[in-house]
Amino acid sequence: MPEYCRPGGLSSFPRKASLALLSAGLMSLTSLTAWAAPAAQAKPAEPKPAAASNAASAPHNSELDAPLFYQLLVGEMELRSGQPGVAYQVLLDAARRTSDEELFNRVVSIALQARAGDQALQAAKAWRDTLPKSAAAQQMTLQLLAALNRPNEAPEPLRALLALSPVDQRSGVLLSMPRLFQRAAEPKRVLAALDPVLESAAAQKETRLAARLTQARLSIAAGDTARAFSLNKDLAAEYPDSDDAMQLALELMASRPEAESLIKARLAAQPNNHALRLAYGQALVRAQRAADAAKEFRTVTQAAPQISTAWFGLGALELDMRHPQEAENALGEYLALLDKNPTPSNTAQAQNQEAAEREARQQAWLMLAQAAEMRGDLQSAEAWLIKVDSPDRMMEAQFRRASLLARQGKMSQARAIIQTQPEDSPEKLRSKLLAESQLLREAHDWQTAYEVLAKANERIQGDADMLYEQSMMAEKLGRFEEMEQLLRKVIATKADHFHAYNALGYSLAERNIRLEEARELIAKALSFVPTEPFILDSMGWVEFRLGRKAEALRLLRQSYAARPDAEIAAHLGEVLWANDQPEEARQIWQEGLKRDPKNEALLETLKRLKVAL
Repeated sequence: MPEYCRPGGLSSFPRKASLALLSAGLMSLTSLTAWAAPAAQAKPAEPKPAAASNAASAPHNSELDAPLFYQLLVGEMELRSGQPGVAYQVLLDAARRTSDEELFNRVVSIALQARAGDQALQAAKAWRDTLPKSAAAQQMTLQLLAALNRPNEAPEPLRALLALSPVDQRSGVLLSMPRLFQRAAEPKRVLAALDPVLESAAAQKETRLAARLTQARLSIAAGDTARAFSLNKDLAAEYPDSDDAMQLALELMASRPEAESLIKARLAAQPNNHALRLAYGQALVRAQRAADAAKEFRTVTQAAPQISTAWFGLGALELDMRHPQEAENALGEYLALLDKNPTPSNTAQAQNQEAAEREARQQAWLMLAQAAEMRGDLQSAEAWLIKVDSPDRMMEAQFRRASLLARQGKMSQARAIIQTQPEDSPEKLRSKLLAESQLLREAHDWQTAYEVLAKANERIQGDADMLYEQSMMAEKLGRFEEMEQLLRKVIATKADHFHAYNALGYSLAERNIRLEEARELIAKALSFVPTEPFILDSMGWVEFRLGRKAEALRLLRQSYAARPDAEIAAHLGEVLWANDQPEEARQIWQEGLKRDPKNEALLETLKRLKVAL
């Protein structure tokens, strides 16, 4: 629950309120006297006869009488003197007397500034009772009920708000509900409370789509993804051109894999729906399915080569899959399109787009430097790094420059580049220490990398990622007991650190010990990220160690299809080899070597099995 909505009374707050906090909302004497201005002044003046125009304007008697003026003044003075409770009561009474929207809103603000959520809700309800046709009063009540975790009271103001809203705005009201209640402590109660209202809205043609989408999203929040998918499936059939139904399917993909079939069916029917295909590709990236994502981005570049973002995404994915030449080709096309079609900066929106493209250009240069380094072309890599001048990207550029020096055997100079980087913020210090350890790890200097990380964990206490990196170096040094202690410390620090569960489970499986425990740890990791290819690879490997070859083969095929990585190729090939499928095993190993000829796991597998390719 937000702090300002904690239950409590205004009387529990300090006698002296902060003027800095209150000044933004204080009503000045000028605004008080504005109550005397006639409402007619807002209307155009009617023409007057010439004779009348020479006469002095007749004074207008204000609707603000002396007692009301005094009441408002007393309320504001009490607030200034640190008496928000008194101010609240005085001004709420004035709001009721005048039926004024702004004054009701002022009273709610006073309660919220005093962090008195219950009183804020009381004021909002008084506002609704006094002005039942006020949409603002219904909106405020809904917002406060959401913040106070009282969804059972939400249907009445929601119905009222829908009735008061123009027909073309009612869908927007419904679609705002999942976001409004996104922090609810009990999402199932939210769904149960709002479902009858949404069913009624679904019976109306104008709000049917929005109501069903809202039901689906509230169902996702409540953990009922089966119902959400059922609704999604019906919407996709009922609204074959709806982008909203496809957006819902993209959201569901992580928890309901069958939702992907809805997207594939839509793309089959609309192959030139490039926006959907790119969004689908991004969802595949989030699911760690790099190969599948690259296929979708590549399809867009072939059908619509003028879409620059497709080239950028494809380049990033090719680099991630260790295809440096393909990455360079795609990123080159991206930069060429930027140069060919510069964004004009004559509007604020265009300026924002120009800034985004400038940042993306910096990222492209860094990726091109990495691709060139991957190919062993260190001179070209440095040429790309020279172009990077963004302060936000300088640390990354310096790391790549240090990596180039390390590859040339100049480790002292490489480390000096990292060590001289600024550490004037906790995040910069953290990035600097991790960069130095990564540099040493890539050079296979496990001991020094371990020492750097051990010192880093002394300087930055309780950093789960830093502890995890140290545990990986302990494993490289054969300190398995220490590795396990560190990983369990990571899990205690961050209970959803799925990499830690996976690393510990995989280490046990690799050493062929405590295999059932290893399987449980990897299953725990998969509960957080069910489609992560490397964790599926770990599960496949432990199943193989347990003698379950068929299940191991299924999992490893799934993992390799999503991420054709050399280490996954090593495992899949070995299971195929043990399953009397030597030809396919050789093919998989050859593919892995082509992608990463120096991969240690793959080379060790081939050496151990005495396989020559």
